[in-house]
Amino acid sequence: MLNIIWKVIALLGLLLLQPALATEPKPDVSLKSKAIETSVTLDEKIKADPPLAADCLTEGKKWMEKNAADAASELKQDPQFFKDGGWTFERKYSVRSMVADRYVSLLREDYMDTRGAHPNSTVDTILWDKEANKRISIRPFFTETADNGPAMKAMLKAVIEALKVEKKKRDASETATAEWFKGLEPKLLKIGSVTLAPSTEAGKSSGLTFYYPPYAVGSYAEGEYVAFVPWQTLKSYFSPEGQRIFAGTRPKANAEDQ
Repeated sequence: MLNIIWKVIALLGLLLLQPALATEPKPDVSLKSKAIETSVTLDEKIKADPPLAADCLTEGKKWMEKNAADAASELKQDPQFFKDGGWTFERKYSVRSMVADRYVSLLREDYMDTRGAHPNSTVDTILWDKEANKRISIRPFFTETADNGPAMKAMLKAVIEALKVEKKKRDASETATAEWFKGLEPKLLKIGSVTLAPSTEAGKSSGLTFYYPPYAVGSYAEGEYVAFVPWQTLKSYFSPEGQRIFAGTRPKANAEDQ
């Protein structure tokens, strides 16, 4: 009788696990060889927008092909290094916010395992304009975004302040120094990958969220960092479009999910 009870418990456990397993998304494109196993996955919101999905897949396939070529070259040069298996590269695209039913913020997360001391990961962002069907920057939301200009300097100052707060939460204050932030500059291409943060007010953005992969602003052990800059900090630099889309506050769930 006891054996039957344990079998029933085990079966119930498997049934409870099945929905979680079923929700794991399958890659939208993949490639496997002796040298590498690599894939690209889009979330359902991206796939619902054909131009956006096509853009991500085009980029993702090029990324896969380059990594496959690099892995094949390494295998040819040093077959012994691959005796326990090939490289693993995974890329995932996901939607972080939709603002004004027009601006879509995406995260592009990469996982790379080349059989070194430990796997590596990185994160980047994409801002997509649904009306124009193309990638854009945050320039349209500000009156000026010149390198070393007032807006970019204010933005960088707010980013560093936010990073210091995050480091304090992780007991990583020893890396909250100018040395670790020297890679950040008051320039759009040097300040960090940015998205429009969602807002408690529908259709609006509560500010800017900057993403930093391991090693970017801290040690590998600290992992990825996310710095949130509320819109109020930068409102004096907003263009008319910026004034239109920024409002409200950052949802608690979004703040916890970083």
